[in-house]
Amino acid sequence: MKTFEYDILCFPMTRKTSLADMQASLNAKGAEGWEVVSISSSEFANVGHTVFLKRETTATGATA
Repeated sequence: MKTFEYDILCFPMTRKTSLADMQASLNAKGAEGWEVVSISSSEFANVGHTVFLKRETTATGATA
C-alpha cells in the first residue's frame, strides 16, 4: 500500500516579490518530490496563501 507524508507552507502576500518567492519555494519542494495538493488563499489582513503538499514515503515494513 502506498503511504504519504504531508507538509504545509504559508506565504504572506506582503511584497511585490511574494509570488516569485512562492514560485521558487514550490520549485525547490518539487525537486524534493513534493506535490501541491491544494492552495487556500485569503485576502483578509494580507494572510496570503497556504499550500498543502504531499509526497510518497519510501517507508518499508508497512502492513496492509
